[in-house]
Amino acid sequence: MSSIMQYNGAAIIAMVGKDCVAIASDKRFGIRNQTVGCEMKKVFQMNDKVLVGLTGLASDMQTLEQKFRFKNNLYRLREEREMSVTAFSNMVSSLLYESRFGPYFVEPVVAGLTEDGKPYLCGMDLLGAPVLTDDFMLAGDCPEAMFGLCESLYQPNLEPDDLFEVLAQCLLSGVDRDCLSGWGCVVHVLTPQGLTTRHLKGRMD
Repeated sequence: MSSIMQYNGAAIIAMVGKDCVAIASDKRFGIRNQTVGCEMKKVFQMNDKVLVGLTGLASDMQTLEQKFRFKNNLYRLREEREMSVTAFSNMVSSLLYESRFGPYFVEPVVAGLTEDGKPYLCGMDLLGAPVLTDDFMLAGDCPEAMFGLCESLYQPNLEPDDLFEVLAQCLLSGVDRDCLSGWGCVVHVLTPQGLTTRHLKGRMD
């Protein structure tokens, strides 16, 4: 457990459905193996069409969330419109790359709906190198455990309720195999009609 990325513990999964996208995170906040809190927010809504999940060092996560909100509000004032998910993703990537010589120890996952209502998923490393996908994206401490579950359970063009079920099962089962994340989870499902958020109980040990 030498990586600073695993110091506080986190697990995030984002999945694409039929004209919808979902992102889920665990709730644990810890310092290595010691659990400090179990209500930590790791997924943030930037506007009606954009969600971002952050894993990594908790202090950097909070710093970046404030920077993202600042840049998003500045864009809204200057352009007099909301930032699209692709523009937000590019902004996150360039902000991380600006700090490449003293990076933020955070791996963001951007999920949202494009201007024509299509789902969009993008994950990055701590230097801002983007990876686009059309099925699912993982970040955090236990990707090995979650990858197998996601590949087994995921199907394309899932309806929002089915997407919620698949995503919740993948995350809850995945974090059960990792001592640095878990303690319940929160699932956000974004559709053209709006955002639905559900809180789930998990193992507390």
